[in-house]
Amino acid sequence: MANAGGDAFCNRTFHNHKKQSDGSPSGNCRKSGMVKEAQENGKPHFNHELMVESFEEAPLHVIVFTYLSYGLLSLFGYLRDFLRYHGFEKCNSAVEREQQRDFVPLYQDFENFYSRNVYLRIRDSWNRPICSAPDVRFDLMERVSDDYNWTFRYTGRIIKDVINLSSYNYLGLALKYDDSMRTVKDVLETYGVGIGSTRCEMGTLDKHKELEDLVAKFLNVEAAMVFGMGFATNAMNIPALVGKGCLILSDELNHASLILGARLSGATIRTFKHNDMQNLEELLRDAIIYGQPRIHRAWKKILILVEGIYSMEGTIVNLPQIVALKKKYKAYLYIDEAHSIGAIGPTGRGVLDYFGVDPGDVDVLMGTFSKSFAAFGGYLAGKKELVDHLRAHSHSAVYATSMSPPVAEQIIRLLKFVMGLDGTRQGLQKIQQLAKNTRYFRQRLKEMGFIIYGNDDSPIIPLLLYMPSKISAFARHLLKKKIGVVVVGFPATPLAGARARFSISASHTKEILDTVLEATNEMGDLLNVKYSHQGKSARPELHGETRFELND
Repeated sequence: MANAGGDAFCNRTFHNHKKQSDGSPSGNCRKSGMVKEAQENGKPHFNHELMVESFEEAPLHVIVFTYLSYGLLSLFGYLRDFLRYHGFEKCNSAVEREQQRDFVPLYQDFENFYSRNVYLRIRDSWNRPICSAPDVRFDLMERVSDDYNWTFRYTGRIIKDVINLSSYNYLGLALKYDDSMRTVKDVLETYGVGIGSTRCEMGTLDKHKELEDLVAKFLNVEAAMVFGMGFATNAMNIPALVGKGCLILSDELNHASLILGARLSGATIRTFKHNDMQNLEELLRDAIIYGQPRIHRAWKKILILVEGIYSMEGTIVNLPQIVALKKKYKAYLYIDEAHSIGAIGPTGRGVLDYFGVDPGDVDVLMGTFSKSFAAFGGYLAGKKELVDHLRAHSHSAVYATSMSPPVAEQIIRLLKFVMGLDGTRQGLQKIQQLAKNTRYFRQRLKEMGFIIYGNDDSPIIPLLLYMPSKISAFARHLLKKKIGVVVVGFPATPLAGARARFSISASHTKEILDTVLEATNEMGDLLNVKYSHQGKSARPELHGETRFELND
């Protein structure tokens, strides 16, 4: 839960958000000849009408008041910084020693302006410790602040049975220990908790080999390699694939791990507008025509970096058109399925399954086990030559400690569950229930009059709040009703894009979702955040029809 907010912060620390001239995020899908090309190639093709993503604008007065609010906050922030600098107000944040003040600041004074003066005032809105499994309901440690949220102390009281809409437990598999986890306990007793070595030395176990074979089978590719950390899977492996003289075309809303990996590679990086295929094609065409800057030689490689589901917008990558462009311009495609693997597609195999795209059309498949599979770590998959190259050249394989054996067994167990290799259909039922819960929750929020971003099939549901004063108020009021929701604002989002973010799980029942919807509806009226131009549904009888589709 705390990680979710921090994860979101990193997304936009590296990339500024850009908008189209009409003011809406540039994620609207376009139909073009590339879609027809994908169909003519004989590949299964998903109905692109479902790719329509909602980026409704807020009323003008809301945007004006939002910018005014941030303007006033900044004005008072500069005033307080002035008072702190001259000793009239105590400074609680980290500062340089007196003899260092005239040199380069150690703590990046200007970059920390917002966190000193605004973020610290609202940071207690959610990132707080939990003391139970992150299931449908969890327990929270109560904390209070005596210095306006600079520091916190814990009261010793536990807030029990808080409804969890904040963790990425998409399939509802992050549970307390039960008999189904017996194999994990057995592996713990046999192998221990850790290995104390890297994959290239003494850190490869038979469990790692079993897991990699199962991942390759699940993704329908030749080979896969697993790593102990999802963030490092991107950050430490992209430099093994591209380098100086290569070009990376990166979606402007890509995750920080992708951006860090791209920067570490030494390759030239150019960003394209989010999910904007026309902009991507323009960059590809220019890269082919003009080549490298100054010398104008052809690029050694052109790598397109995208995500399956974007964790702050809830949008789904327009994969068929990207694949068509990749083939047309002979580029490489790297797709991060951290939030999509296990969460979408008829069999839970991510965006390739969702669109019916051949796995062979994507050069590098990346994903994590920390969300749908209730563990941690990540994988890279594709051709055997790719994986063999990574085993020898990956910084993560050479320098990072191997994945813990019990964690590997947990992933193996849940992969078999999702694939039906355990002899049941419960995994498939979880995937189907997640899809129903997602569409139901999104539809109800829209009918209530909230502005909701993202694709209808995305289990990440951003609800726009805009004004900074309403960020913490929204989360605190819901927490009083024992509902845990992540809220984020600038700089994790655009300045006028503060939002609450609901994460839907297959384990959420109709009663739980209706409880949250009722409380959210009440908060929307109390805080006046129902900004949608469309307003409430004119056919409330449809609500009952939608509810009937959900299983308890």
